[in-house]
Amino acid sequence: MPEPPADLARMLPGRWTGRAVRRVEDRRLLLGRGRFLDDLRLPGSLEACFVRSPHPHARVVSVDGSAALAVPGVAAVLTAADLPHLPLVDLLPIEGLAKTPQHALAADRARFAGEAVALVAATSRYEAEDGADLVEVAYERLPHVTDAEAALARDAPLLHPELGTNAVYRESRRYGDPDGAFAAAAHVSRISFRHNRYVAAPLETRGCAAVWDEAGGELTFWSSTQSPHLLRRRLALATGIGEARIRVVTPDVGGGFGLKIPIHPEELAVALAARRLDRPIVWVEDRLENLVAAPHAKEQTIEAELALAADGTFLGLRARIVGDAGAYSFNNASALIEPYLAAGLMPGVYRLRNLATEVIAALTNKSPIAPYRGVGWTAGHCARELLVDRAARELGLDPAELRRRNLVRPGDFPYESCTGMLYDSGSYTEALERTLELLGYAELRAEQAAGRRAGRLLGVGISPYVEPTGWGTEGSRQSGWVLVSHDAARVTIEPSGEVAIAIGTPSQGQGHATVFAQLAADVLGVDPADVVVRANDTAASPISLPGTRASRTAVVLGGAVLGALEELRERALRVAGFLLEADPADLEVVDGGVALRDAPSRRVTLREIAEAAYFRPEVRAVLPEPDLAVSRFHDPRATYSNGVIACVVEVDRETGVVSVRRAVAVEDCGTILNPMIVDGQIHGAVAQGIGGALLEQVVYDADGQPQANTFLDYLLPTAAEVPPIEVEHCVSPSPFTAGGIKGMGESGLVATPAAVACAVADALAPFGGGVDRLPLAPEAVLGIIQSATA
Repeated sequence: MPEPPADLARMLPGRWTGRAVRRVEDRRLLLGRGRFLDDLRLPGSLEACFVRSPHPHARVVSVDGSAALAVPGVAAVLTAADLPHLPLVDLLPIEGLAKTPQHALAADRARFAGEAVALVAATSRYEAEDGADLVEVAYERLPHVTDAEAALARDAPLLHPELGTNAVYRESRRYGDPDGAFAAAAHVSRISFRHNRYVAAPLETRGCAAVWDEAGGELTFWSSTQSPHLLRRRLALATGIGEARIRVVTPDVGGGFGLKIPIHPEELAVALAARRLDRPIVWVEDRLENLVAAPHAKEQTIEAELALAADGTFLGLRARIVGDAGAYSFNNASALIEPYLAAGLMPGVYRLRNLATEVIAALTNKSPIAPYRGVGWTAGHCARELLVDRAARELGLDPAELRRRNLVRPGDFPYESCTGMLYDSGSYTEALERTLELLGYAELRAEQAAGRRAGRLLGVGISPYVEPTGWGTEGSRQSGWVLVSHDAARVTIEPSGEVAIAIGTPSQGQGHATVFAQLAADVLGVDPADVVVRANDTAASPISLPGTRASRTAVVLGGAVLGALEELRERALRVAGFLLEADPADLEVVDGGVALRDAPSRRVTLREIAEAAYFRPEVRAVLPEPDLAVSRFHDPRATYSNGVIACVVEVDRETGVVSVRRAVAVEDCGTILNPMIVDGQIHGAVAQGIGGALLEQVVYDADGQPQANTFLDYLLPTAAEVPPIEVEHCVSPSPFTAGGIKGMGESGLVATPAAVACAVADALAPFGGGVDRLPLAPEAVLGIIQSATA
C-alpha cells in the first residue's frame, strides 16, 4: 500500500491539528457583521424581478411590457430578444448524453412552471414586482408531462422536439457475471422504490449583482456561489467577454449544499441586463422563487433485486435507475448526477462482485435538477439498504448480521469495487460493531419485542455507508465523471509575520478558515489568529473550476496548502539560519519564530524573518529569490470515508406519525483536522436526512403546478423532529492523501434517509408492509398499515 508523502504526513496531527478549535469565522457572523449579497449597496443600481411562466409547457408567442414601463421606477422590461448570448449548454464530454441548451430567458417556449420569461428592472424590488405583474405574455399552451416514467412513453409530449425523445441518456452496464449470480441464487429479494424530489433550501436564497464598465469592457459580478471561477467561465462563454475581464466576488454565503455550484440562467440574465442598460443590476431571490424555480434534487425511481446464497452471501445485484432530470440538462451533466452516480455506488460497503445497471435520465416539465448534498448517492443507498433489510426479513436473519457477513473486511484494503472505485482504507466492520454497541443493540431488540406485545411500534434502522470524497481528477473518474478536479493554493508570509492563504473555494459554513489556520499554525508555528484565509475574489485567488463541492476542500486544497506551507517553512529556516549564523538543519520552528534546537534562547521571530527576506538584499546570498509567497498545485488520488448511521423510531399506529427517538453516527474521515467541525457536519447532514425521510417533498399536481410554494407547504425539520445526535469516530488515515485526510461532508445525507426508512420498515414488520417510497409522511405510513391490515 502506498505511503503518504513523508514531508506532509509527519505534520498531522500537531499542536493545533486535531483539536476542537472554535471557528474563527463565527464571531463576526454571530455579531451580525456578516456581509451577504443582500447587504450589497451599489450606487445607481436597479433591482431585477423575473416574469415567470405560469404554465408547465407553453410556446412564448409575445411579450408586451408597455404597461409595466408606465409604473414609476421601472426602467426596462427585457426579453430574450433583448439579450443576445450563447445559451448555457453542458460542457462535459459524456458519451450518449443529449444536449439541452437553456437561454437566460425563455426564447421560444417555457418548459416548466416558474421558468423566467422576462426581466423587469426598477429602482426598487417593490416597483419591479409591480411592473412584473403588468407584463403581458401571450402563451400557446402545450401538452406537458411531470412523471419520468410517463415521459419515456412513445406518445409522451416532447420537451425538446429536436431530440425526438425525452430520454437524454440511457445506458446499461454489466460488471462480473450477474446472470450467473442470479442463476446460482438460493434466494432473490426485490424492491421497487421511489425517492422523493426535494430542494436544498439554504437559509440564504440565490442572488447576484452585476456592474458593467463600458469603457474597459469589464464585468464585475457578485454572486452567492460555491464556484466563483466556474461561474466566471460560464459567464465568459455565454456573453463573449474574456475571462480576464470578468471578476466574480463572493460575499458571505448563507448556505449552499450544492445548489449554488452551477451557474443559473437568472445570473446570466442579470449580467446581460447590466451590459445592456449600462447600470448596476441586483437580484435577490425570494423564497417562492427558490422553491419553484431554483433547481430541485434527488428524485429517482429504482427497481432492484438482490441475489443471495443460502447463508446470506450477496451474489449479485440488478438495478434499473430512472432519474427525473426536470426540463434541462445544461450544467455539468446535471441530468445524470442523480441516476449515474447512484449506479456507480450501488455496491456500497459490500463485497458484491456481480452487478447489472440500467441508467435512464428523463426530461420532465419540472424545474431542472442540480447537485444537493449526497447527490445521486442518497437515493441509490436508500433503495439498496431497504432491499438488504427486506432480504434479512425474508431469510429470517438479523439485518445487522446480514450486513456483517457481507461487509468489506479489514484485510481487504485497498479494495476495488466491481464498478472500479478503489476504497483506500476504512473501518467498515469496526464502525458497524461500534454502532451496535452504542445502540445497546441486544437490549434494544428486547425492548422492541416487549413493546410489540404492548402495542408499541418500535424500529431500528442500520445504514452503513461509503462516501467518495476529496474529488481530485482520479476520484471524479472513479465515479464515472469526466471532470478535471485539481486545485491550487497560494500561501504568503507577509512582512508583518502574518500568514495569508488564498484559495478558490469559498466557505458556506464549513470552517475553511479555521482548518487552514490550524494547518498553518502547526507548520509555521504561528498563532491561528495570525492566519487570514481569502477565497472570495477571482481576481485574487488561484483558479478553482470545481469550487466548493464533493467533500473535497480539506483533501484537495489541504494538500495544496500543506505543500505550500512546507516550502515556506524551508525558506524561513534558510533566512533564519542567515540571521542566526546557524545551519538551517540545527533550527526548529517554535511559537511564532525559529530557534536553535540546542539553544532555544537564540531565536528570531517570523516577522523578523519576513522583514529580512523582503527588505534586506544580503539575504539573497542564502535565498536567491527571497519571495515568501508559494503557490502549489494538487490533484490527489481518490479517497473514501465510511461509517454507519443508525436510527431508532417509534410509529404511532393511530396517526402514522414517525418519531425519531435516537440517531447514532459513527464516522471515519481518516485524520481528523478539527473534531468540532466534523461533528457539526454530521449534525447538519443528519438533520437534513431526517427531513428528507419524513417531511420534504416537491409535489406537482396534474396541471404541472408545483404545490410547495412556502415553508407552510414544504416542511423542513425542526428541533422537535431531530433528536440529540450521538457521534463517535473511527480513524483509518488514507494512505493516498497528504496527512491521511479524507472528506466527510456528504455522508450524513447519504445514509440517514436509509436509516430512518429501514427503522420504519422494521417497526411496521408485523404488518408485513414494506417501505417503497419517501417521504414517510403520516398519511403514507397509515397507508402501509391500512393496506396490510386490509
